[in-house]
Amino acid sequence: MQKRNATVAVIGAGDYIGGEIAKKFASEGFTVFAGRRNGAKLEPLVKEIEKAGGEIHARSLDARKEEEIISFLGDADKHAPLEVCIFNIGANVNFPILETTERVFRKVWEMACYSGFLAGREAARLMLPRGKGNIFFTGATASLRGGTGYAAFASAKFGLRAVAQAAARELGPKNIHVAHLIIDSGVDTEWVRQRRIEALGPTALDNPDALMPPSSVAESYWLLYQQPRSAWTFELEIRPFGEKW
Repeated sequence: MQKRNATVAVIGAGDYIGGEIAKKFASEGFTVFAGRRNGAKLEPLVKEIEKAGGEIHARSLDARKEEEIISFLGDADKHAPLEVCIFNIGANVNFPILETTERVFRKVWEMACYSGFLAGREAARLMLPRGKGNIFFTGATASLRGGTGYAAFASAKFGLRAVAQAAARELGPKNIHVAHLIIDSGVDTEWVRQRRIEALGPTALDNPDALMPPSSVAESYWLLYQQPRSAWTFELEIRPFGEKW
């Protein structure tokens, strides 16, 4: 592993996608700054990355709080130039419209849209003086259509996509690559597995290609990072080869 004088910030470094993103960039020599609501849950990720020879700084982070985002990204940039910021907070909930409370709707928007705006703005603030950087956002099927029960989630993801698109148009000419990755598939997590079994029955997991491995999402982010600026992607849709769409 060749060490780089650069950091990657992973906001929403959960047990699956976020953790795999952190591991991938650490394996490529980046110093990782990983944040999630409960920082204690990052301990296994820290041990795994450090055992492999990588460097990671993990902490609790409430991405809805401006001062915490500023501090988190600022500390990453002080350690080494912030080269990549990946916003990976999900907030996927499903409620019938009449059961979607005002509190649920606002909280989902804060988590999946507002905090993405804060992360993108503050990452750009640090990257622009150097004239380079990468800001990537995790989207979902709900970024493109509102399904039954997804009024809160889809509206937040639609909003995040708009934030990303506006930022890409503004920052692209300044050599900041902004991209939005749409995961049009169930990702192989324990929560998704249980939901599929509940919805489709005991044979729901018989097809090993039905769910997307989190490591495949991480590889897609790495590919985005490697793109030459003469051929940047703004929006990348990924799904397993057997997914119907």
